Amino acid sequence: MKKQILGEREEFNSILPEYGRRKLLTYADSIRELAESFRETENNREVLPEEVNTDRRDFVWQKRLNENKDLMIEHLQEMAQIMTQLAEEARRCVPMGERRYRQISHALREVDIQLKNLYLIENETGRMEVSITVKNIKKNSLSSEEIGDLLSVLLGMRLVSAQDNPFFVGADWQTFYYVEEARYHVLTGVAKAVKETEKISGDNYAFFETQTGNLTAVLSDGMGSGDKACNDSTMVVELMQKFLEAGFQMEMAIQMINSALMAGEENANMSTLDLCSMDLYSGECHFVKVGSACSYIKRQHLVDRISSGNLPLGIFQKPDMEAVGRSLMDGDYIIMISDGVLDALSQGIGEDMLPEVIGSTNLENPGEMANAILNFCIHQCRGRIRDDMTVLVIGIWKKEG
Repeated sequence: MKKQILGEREEFNSILPEYGRRKLLTYADSIRELAESFRETENNREVLPEEVNTDRRDFVWQKRLNENKDLMIEHLQEMAQIMTQLAEEARRCVPMGERRYRQISHALREVDIQLKNLYLIENETGRMEVSITVKNIKKNSLSSEEIGDLLSVLLGMRLVSAQDNPFFVGADWQTFYYVEEARYHVLTGVAKAVKETEKISGDNYAFFETQTGNLTAVLSDGMGSGDKACNDSTMVVELMQKFLEAGFQMEMAIQMINSALMAGEENANMSTLDLCSMDLYSGECHFVKVGSACSYIKRQHLVDRISSGNLPLGIFQKPDMEAVGRSLMDGDYIIMISDGVLDALSQGIGEDMLPEVIGSTNLENPGEMANAILNFCIHQCRGRIRDDMTVLVIGIWKKEG
C-alpha cells in the first residue's frame, strides 16, 4: 500500500528511471562529440595555394557549404541540450497519508473507477502535477475531464487535464496526468483582409500551447503577395510551432527557420516573424520580433507599443532578433498586426495614431475589437487594400476563485 501512496519517505529527482536518464545523457554526450568533431575538422582545414584564386562560383559554393556546416553544428548542440534538460528535469514527490489515499480510492470506486497508483508531484516551478493510474470497472465510462473535476475536489486544488490524456477511462489500466490550473484564461480574435489584386493572403498566424498554461501567438507576413508570400509565411508559422512544441529554444528555432528560407530555390524568400508567448500562471509575456510591425498592449485606455527595427527572416545568415518582456494584468489586451495595417493608416490619419485608436475602443470581445480595428484601417485607405492586412487580438482575464 505504501508504494501506491507515492512513498511517504520517498523523493525522486527525475521524471525518468535512472537507467533511462543515464542513457539519454549518454546520447547527449555522443551528439556533442559529433558536433565537436565537425568543428575540429572545419578549424583544421588548410587553405591550399591553388584554392586562393579559385573560380568565384566555387568560392560562393564553398562559403555556403561552410555556413551549412556551422548551422549543423549548432543544431546538434541544441539537440544535445534538449536531451540533457529532459534527463535532468527535477520533480519532488509530495507525501500523502494512507488515510487520504483510501478516501480518494473509495470516492473513485463510488463512480465505478478502480485506483491503482496516485502520485502527487511538485515540479521545478513549484506547481503541482498529479499522475493517476485507473481503470473503469463497469460500462459507464467517465471522461478524463470528469476525473480531473473529482480529483480537484478530493485534493483541494483546481486541476486540468494534460493535453495528451485519453478522452475516456477504459476497461484497461491507463495513466492520466493533471496539472494545476492556470490563474488566467484568454480569448482570441482575428480579422483579415486580402490585397485587392490577390485571392489569397500572404499573412499567416497560429495560436498554440507549447505546454499547459502557456499560450503562444505567431504572426508572419510573407514578402510580396499571393501564393509565394503565403507559402513562405505558412512555413514560418508551421515550423515555429513544431520546433517550440518539440522543446527547441526560441533562438535556435528562429535560426533554423531562417536557414530554411535562405535555402529556398527562389530568390528573396523573406518573411517577418512576430511572436508573443504568455505564461498564464504568472501573467508574464515575451515578444520576439524579426522585421515585424509594432504590437500593442491595451490596458483600459492606456496603450503600450512594442516595436522593432530589424529586418525580416531570409536576408542574413544570422537573423537579428529583438525580445521584449511585459507583465500582464486582468483585462489587458494584446494586439498584433501585419504591415498592411500600418500601410492603410498611412493613407489616412497616419500610423502613429493607431495607439490612440486602440485606446479609445470600449469593445471587450477580442473578435469584435479585431474587426473594429481592421474596418477603421480599411476606411482610412478608402477601401483600396494595397497589402494584406491581419489583426490578432488576445484578451486575458484572471479566473475567479
